[in-house]
Amino acid sequence: MIGRLSGTLLEKTPPQILLDVQGVGYEIDVPMSTFYNLPALHEKVVLHTQFVVREDAQLLYGFLTVEERVAFRQLLKISGVGPKLALSVLSGLSLNDLAAAVVHKDAARLTKIPGVGKKTAERLLLELQGKFVSTSVVGASGAPFTSCNDDVVNALQALGYNEKEASWAAKQLPNEANVSDGIRQALKLLSKS
Repeated sequence: MIGRLSGTLLEKTPPQILLDVQGVGYEIDVPMSTFYNLPALHEKVVLHTQFVVREDAQLLYGFLTVEERVAFRQLLKISGVGPKLALSVLSGLSLNDLAAAVVHKDAARLTKIPGVGKKTAERLLLELQGKFVSTSVVGASGAPFTSCNDDVVNALQALGYNEKEASWAAKQLPNEANVSDGIRQALKLLSKS
């Protein structure tokens, strides 16, 4: 629903910030990886966001990079992992470290994160094995960047395509495609099939 916010940083009280967007103050929870890279107070900042609605609250989570938001969304898909735990995982490990832990099946590394026990760590490793790592690529700088395939699949499903069709189309896209180009190319592919 709210995918991106651009505004002035008014308050920083970890893990929450207050962002003024044209006179409206948004309380946004951010992982520590984002928090440490925020500009000074009263500076402009752009955050990629995830809006979460629960019975008792409506919460907004923010990330400086699209890759962090994609990882957050992948974590939320795992049974037993809620937004707070997903935020804790992203605060405790960089995306590169998380990808490495999944590849090497390093449960001990995950259990060092507050709130992650042995069983949760094993579930994270199992669930992320085929999903997070397959969309994560380590770039020349050593930092991972995540392809836009998940966002393309989600957009195609929102347009009425089933998961199989959406996944097939997303796999045909070049790795360097951004989300909007990926959706456009995927729609062309699906219209031909």
